[in-house]
Amino acid sequence: MALIKISSYFIPIIVLGIILYGFYKKVPLYDSFTKGAKEGMELAFSIFPCFIGMIFGVNILLKSGILDQLFLFLKPVFQFLKIPIEVLPMALVRPISGNASFAVMIDLIKKHGVDTFLGRLASVLQGSTDTTIYVLTLYFGSIGIKNSKYALKAGLMADAMAIIASILLTSIFF
Repeated sequence: MALIKISSYFIPIIVLGIILYGFYKKVPLYDSFTKGAKEGMELAFSIFPCFIGMIFGVNILLKSGILDQLFLFLKPVFQFLKIPIEVLPMALVRPISGNASFAVMIDLIKKHGVDTFLGRLASVLQGSTDTTIYVLTLYFGSIGIKNSKYALKAGLMADAMAIIASILLTSIFF
């Protein structure tokens, strides 16, 4: 209980410390704050089209039914490799959205349980992969990079290796 009380005061103490340090250094605090807020808004507006494009592409992919056809096509392969096909949506959505993949993981755990192979695989997969497309959209969009060169390929390759490693390690340890 005492830890909760301490943590609720932590952010106000940090803000007060910044204000006191600003007074000590004779920084025009309000002007600095409004300048930073303006730069933040400009950044948000500059990356907004990138996010809209990403959301639009994901919705087209989801609504078109291509994923359902992909699952039907890959189901025999996954059964042969003894990998639950239920983890595939999470693996596909993880590079795009951390929240969406987290929701898929929670759904898998609710349906199959925490201590099942599928629940453990989903947990390891969530912790081992990254939101590559989201990160590239955010970072490259914020500074205006149009050509990501090898960043997307390298990021998606790292995600693919993390997915394979997650499956192998979960199979070995659980």
